[in-house]
Amino acid sequence: MNSAAPAPGRLVAYGCLALSMSLVGAYVALSKPLVVAFPVLLLAWLRFGIAALAMPHWLKRAPDEPPMTPRTRGLVFLESFLGNFLFSICMLYGVSLTSAVSAGVIMASIPACVAVASWLFLRERITMRIALAIACAAFGIGLLALAPAHTPAHAPEPGAMRSSIPWLGNLLVFCAVLCETAYAVIGKSLTGRLGPKRIASLINLWGFVLSMPFGIWLALQFDFSAVRLGIWALLVAYALAASIWTVWLWMNGLRHVPAAQASVFTVLLPVSAALVGVLVLGENLSSPQLLAFVIALVGVVLATWPGRRT
Repeated sequence: MNSAAPAPGRLVAYGCLALSMSLVGAYVALSKPLVVAFPVLLLAWLRFGIAALAMPHWLKRAPDEPPMTPRTRGLVFLESFLGNFLFSICMLYGVSLTSAVSAGVIMASIPACVAVASWLFLRERITMRIALAIACAAFGIGLLALAPAHTPAHAPEPGAMRSSIPWLGNLLVFCAVLCETAYAVIGKSLTGRLGPKRIASLINLWGFVLSMPFGIWLALQFDFSAVRLGIWALLVAYALAASIWTVWLWMNGLRHVPAAQASVFTVLLPVSAALVGVLVLGENLSSPQLLAFVIALVGVVLATWPGRRT
């Protein structure tokens, strides 16, 4: 028996998956001013619209890519509706109705949900090592979410606190988990039919169409002149990261990695969000949070460690 090092393509895929989820965590943490400045549905429409202007050339079919079948078109629509549109709505509204701690604990179930879904729908085999990696991911994110939160240095403005309906918020966050699960499983199916660039452009275009009725209605009532220049710059960066870079990186990684194994990299979403909070927003890092980072990264190492073959 000898160790089998992963192929260069597999290593690049791991890097794409890790960078994708790290970027998601970063822009989630930095999008708080955007949610304050724009209504959620208007923000979604603007995000999809800005990204659509940036990648019309990605819509063109590659010479070696087969024409889309009705099944592929249906999967593209579901990928956008569930993984882009509905995920964003459920997550943003859910977090506004429940505590961040509760949302973090619920989001810890993503790796396990993706593993079960990939076993059911993609017939992927869940090895003991991947199962342990998923357990580390869930435990690490759960510990991160349960770590005591530090009170911000400045008090929130009057009226900044939203009404809390925990049971509804928790339900919406769990719906977001199911949407993310569908995004990973459907994305794995699409990578065998379409290129990553075309997938990213098509699902973004569908997201723009789905959010258009709400976006136009809210835009007619919104005072865009009140939005500061810095917020507009942050909106452009958010749109490019959320609709282009992260999707392209994730789809590239899924081409070479099973969906269950790729799901372990979702631990980097809350980890990177917390690191942005520490390094950029000036929050403190507690000992339980540091331990959660270590456990989460152990899960990634377990999932990516070279196997052994004869």
